[in-house]
Amino acid sequence: MFLGIRNVCIEPGAALQFHAGGSMQRGVIMPAYTQRMMRRYNAPLKRYLTANGYMNTFEFHSISGSDMIQRFKYRACT
Repeated sequence: MFLGIRNVCIEPGAALQFHAGGSMQRGVIMPAYTQRMMRRYNAPLKRYLTANGYMNTFEFHSISGSDMIQRFKYRACT
């Protein structure tokens, strides 16, 4: 959700973790929560996450900060 913050930047050495929204304690995925998170992501990242099914499970899927910058065009911290 932090990716929706205006002027957000990403460190190249960071690792960002993506997963479905909902109640992990109860094991209940809530599509509305997932969509709320997805609205904060840019279009290339949304397409990638959706195409790979990463937002359909509570399993964490990691994307490196350098990939977020290069592949998904997020701003690098300076």
